[in-house]
Amino acid sequence: MLSILSNRTYRHLFAAQVIALVGTGLATVALGLLAWRIAGDNAGAVLGTALAIKMVAYVALSPLAAALAVRVPRRAWLVGLDLIRATVALALPFVTEVWQVYALIFLLQAASAGFTPAFQATIPDILPDEADYTRALSLSRLAYDLESLVSPMLAAALLTVVSFPALFGGTVIGFLASAALVMTVRLPAPQAPAAGGVWARTTAGLRRYLATPRLRGLLALNLAVAAAGAMVIVNTVVIVKAGLGLGEPQVALSLAAFGTGSMAAALILPQLLDRMPDRPAMLGGGALLTLAMLAGPLVGALPALMTLWLVTGFGYALVQTPTGRLLRRSAPGEERPTLFAAQFALSHACWLIAYPLAGRAGAAIGLPATFLVMAVLAAAGTLLAWRLWPAAEETALTHSHADLPHDHPHLREHGFAPHCHPAVRDALHPFWPPQGSCPAV
Repeated sequence: MLSILSNRTYRHLFAAQVIALVGTGLATVALGLLAWRIAGDNAGAVLGTALAIKMVAYVALSPLAAALAVRVPRRAWLVGLDLIRATVALALPFVTEVWQVYALIFLLQAASAGFTPAFQATIPDILPDEADYTRALSLSRLAYDLESLVSPMLAAALLTVVSFPALFGGTVIGFLASAALVMTVRLPAPQAPAAGGVWARTTAGLRRYLATPRLRGLLALNLAVAAAGAMVIVNTVVIVKAGLGLGEPQVALSLAAFGTGSMAAALILPQLLDRMPDRPAMLGGGALLTLAMLAGPLVGALPALMTLWLVTGFGYALVQTPTGRLLRRSAPGEERPTLFAAQFALSHACWLIAYPLAGRAGAAIGLPATFLVMAVLAAAGTLLAWRLWPAAEETALTHSHADLPHDHPHLREHGFAPHCHPAVRDALHPFWPPQGSCPAV
């Protein structure tokens, strides 16, 4: 897996991602303490609203940002957004009112809504070989999981010698370092945007996404992931402290078990996906999440909860890690950024449903019943994915384009004679399957 770090451009971008993630993790800890300083006992309500603002920014702004990004050189776009994020983080320690927290969080997450999909869409252009790209996805998943373990420990260590506003300084350093690393590499220029105005380009990714069967299946699996993930993120502290009568160290251990399961899946997925298609692996992950939620009411001790979260983390990564492969396969390079932005927006819309459902149901009907509610949601998402994403959609199919000129880019890439590539829904391929089949590629 680490062999892909020999690619200098990817190595620098991965380092930028890791450093920015650590900085973001420090900001997460600091934000909770800031909310407590400003709102006291109402800090939970402040954080809940801030989380909702984050999701709204992601859902509403990422497609628009992707439409605008094609007009700007990629490196300038990414560096500019990193600098905006650093500026916002620098301002956060000085706020004194709740509304100021909300305004700055919106600005921070608006910049992230533009940065993250553009960053993700750049990686397949740098690593065109699918095996290399799969390893990059697994490495990225490991980075996210390690950050969830390292950042709280780093924050705890720093808080023994500095006060919490200094943690925002670490966030600023993280974003500035990310910008500096991006500046050291040459990135592929964004290809010419599709015809039409900003609104047409804003909705292009969503329209393509919803017209592609494998991506409709992915959207359903996003719902399964959000259902199980929200149960872990929202209710772990309640399960451990109220249900099991344990303390904060046990909360951390339980969340670490979830991250460990996710890392385990990320480590084995490159070899697994070399031997089997994405669809059965991802559907298997959805089924595992459903079974884990069904088993939740049986948990009565910390080892059982840690085992359950380990399994949940494994299923979570089975679905999440191959997502980039599906997006890469579903659009040509010039349209890929809008597709990544559509995934970013739609997946966070699922979390916007799951977060409040997990929290409010837990308070209203109790945790055992909430596990069953989330199991139903995860099962519905997995079954919908199985129905919406036919296995035949992943077969490379033989076809031709008699109506295209010989110098058309699609024919230059695949050949004028009958050629073969995975099914994709676009203007050149409005209907699948066409003529016959060929071995999967």
